[in-house]
Amino acid sequence: MIVNVQFWSFFKELAGCDRSSFNVSPGTTVGQLQDLIAARFPKLSGLRGSTLVAVGVDYQPAHHVLSENDLISIFPPVQGG
Repeated sequence: MIVNVQFWSFFKELAGCDRSSFNVSPGTTVGQLQDLIAARFPKLSGLRGSTLVAVGVDYQPAHHVLSENDLISIFPPVQGG
């Protein structure tokens, strides 16, 4: 199944693109997708611990199971001040 990943903020620069598609198996979780993202975009691998992940408009934990055509947003924590 296909899921679409959209990179935000400086993650776009690190990935070298603003979006990418992944062909994943049914039952794939957010955490497993993060492993695939790190393999395809090594510059993002060291930031996994501080990466926010939303599926659609809701933040999701690593155990969340993805569905066909999900839009996953990957971005750094929001900073204010």
